[in-house]
Amino acid sequence: MSTDMGFFISTLVNQALSWRPDHATGPFMKFAIALFSPPAAPSSRRALRFAEAVMQGGHEIVRLFFYAEGVHSASGNVVSPQDETDVARQWREFVATRQLDGVVCIAAALRRGVLDEQEARRYERQAANLPAPWVLSGLGQLHEAAQQADRLICFGGD
Repeated sequence: MSTDMGFFISTLVNQALSWRPDHATGPFMKFAIALFSPPAAPSSRRALRFAEAVMQGGHEIVRLFFYAEGVHSASGNVVSPQDETDVARQWREFVATRQLDGVVCIAAALRRGVLDEQEARRYERQAANLPAPWVLSGLGQLHEAAQQADRLICFGGD
């Protein structure tokens, strides 16, 4: 991570942490993170670095919600050129390693051809391309995450 990017992410985390609840045990803050951009977009990389910084800071991510073009970050069919960072793979590894709740909006995913096994069978498609640890679910999951979290942080959508 470049120094400028590291400073930017640190600044984002510090601003998001301007309010710190007094917890005797557990995380300082609970975050819900929503991503609206594809893996090649700078905001996708920023979201990943922010999520990593949140976890390294001892905070909790209650849910990662991928919506609109962000669903491509969960697709198993995304291939990055060898000279580029494979952000989709990094997201997959981050969610799996940290055992996070990685939710992909089902409506946005279906529109973009991102399917799990169940939806591939339902729509009679030859293959699924949504590998574990991702889960397809509705927009209500974002609403629920916003209710459970101290902060909802959104990236992308431009």
